[in-house]
Amino acid sequence: MGRGHLLSHRTGRCVSDPRAAFLARAASGLSPHPPGPDDPTSNPRGDHSLDPDGSAVIPPPPHRRAAVLVPVVFRPEGPNLILTQRAANLRDHSGQVALPGGKIDPSDSTPAAAALREAEEEIGLHPTAVQLVGYIDPYLSGTGFLVTPVIGLVAPEATYRPNPAEVADVFEVPLPVLMDRERYRLRSRDWQGRTRWFYAVNFGERLIWGVTAGILNNLRERLYPESEPGGIRRPAV
Repeated sequence: MGRGHLLSHRTGRCVSDPRAAFLARAASGLSPHPPGPDDPTSNPRGDHSLDPDGSAVIPPPPHRRAAVLVPVVFRPEGPNLILTQRAANLRDHSGQVALPGGKIDPSDSTPAAAALREAEEEIGLHPTAVQLVGYIDPYLSGTGFLVTPVIGLVAPEATYRPNPAEVADVFEVPLPVLMDRERYRLRSRDWQGRTRWFYAVNFGERLIWGVTAGILNNLRERLYPESEPGGIRRPAV
């Protein structure tokens, strides 16, 4: 595998500097600039792209702009990705696993500014504790949000202070778990009278699914293109 490995989860394989290996992959696979309104990704992938018969309804433009932070932190045992569990009392997506982020406000100068602002509001992560490393393709949600993922490295000494009105928990998942294609499953459920297809990843008792899993799978494809091609893993019937 080129460009070095990250530490493999529970395999004992490692590199002398996994942070340098991650940054090398990020430099090769990520965009240093956010996609603009005329970027080809203005017609991006989303959960609609996973529909096996192509009958999914694509939310029409204009799409509402949003941004999420994809925060990676390097621990002594290896790299982790920081995720949140949304508060149970929220009107939308209550209790779901999510990346910190939200709508891009007019006062936000860039998608990164929006993602960092939302991360500070949601989990108390100070913007100065995050080193921005790049962007991946926007993800179009079924509700019409065009979400720009912003990848950042979080200082290991950074602390989190979850806002209880928005976040029930902050937790970390080993990055190699989320970079493993074999862990992604394609699932479906009925939503608004249609069958919706989405990615899902199990991690212990938690289920990472929907837009969050789709964004993380896109990150996996950008950082580890050599793991493609491969068929989508569908659940056994």
